[in-house]
Amino acid sequence: MAILVSFIFSCDEKEEFTSESLSEYIPLGVGKYITYRLDSTVFTSFGRVTEIHRYQVRHLIEAAITDNLGRPSYRVVRYLSDSTGSTPWLASGTYFITPLTDQVEVIEDNLRFIKMHMPIRDGFNWKGNRYLPLDPYGPLYNFSNDDNMEDWDFSYDGSSSSFSYRGYNYADVYSIEEADESYNVPITDPTAYAAQSRAVEKYAKGIGLVYREYELWEYQPNPGGAGGPYKTGFGIRMWMIAHN
Repeated sequence: MAILVSFIFSCDEKEEFTSESLSEYIPLGVGKYITYRLDSTVFTSFGRVTEIHRYQVRHLIEAAITDNLGRPSYRVVRYLSDSTGSTPWLASGTYFITPLTDQVEVIEDNLRFIKMHMPIRDGFNWKGNRYLPLDPYGPLYNFSNDDNMEDWDFSYDGSSSSFSYRGYNYADVYSIEEADESYNVPITDPTAYAAQSRAVEKYAKGIGLVYREYELWEYQPNPGGAGGPYKTGFGIRMWMIAHN
C-alpha cells in the first residue's frame, strides 16, 4: 500500500510523492520466519587468529506482546543449526520488533535501533542509533568502533531494485547504508593501526531483511607487546535462503 506524503518547501508550494509502507518491507505476524545463511567472524587466541564460523539461523516471530513502553510489539526467537541446516535447531536468544507509524524499532541485548523510517525514498536519512548509550559494545570489546554510534546516519541508498548474492536473487529491495569507514584495510602496513566499521542492511518487499553486513573491529600492532599484533571486535554477514 502506498502512502501519500507531503513536504512543504515554501509557504505556498508543495511537492507531493508517494511512499510505500514500512509493513511492506518488514511484514510482521506470529508464525512468520526467515532463514539465513550466517558467516560469523571471530578473533580467537587473544585476537591473533581470525576464524569464520558458518551457520544457518532462523528468525521466528513467536508472539505478539506489549513492550516495556506499553506499545504493541513482537518477540522474535533466533534458532541456530549448522551451515547445511541438518543439525537440530537450537534456540539462541530473542529480540523484539516494534512497528510504529513512521519507524520500525528493534531491541536486542537492551540496545534499541531504528531499522527503517518513513518516507522510504532514495537519500532519506535518520539517526538509526539515536537511542544507543555511549560505547554500547564496551562491556564486550575493547575497541573504539562504537564511539559516537548514536550519530550514525542511516540512509536509503538508491531506489527499489533487484539484488543477488551467492546464487540467491531478491526483487524489490531497498538498501540501507549505516556505516562505511575503514583505515588501513586491507592491512597493508602491519605496523600501523587499522579499523573497519561497515554496516548495511537490505529489505525485500513482502519478505523483510534479506541481507545484513555488520563489521566492527580494530587491529592493534602492539609493538613490543607480548604476543604481537591482535584484533578485537566481530563481523557478521547473513543472507536470506528461505521464508514463509
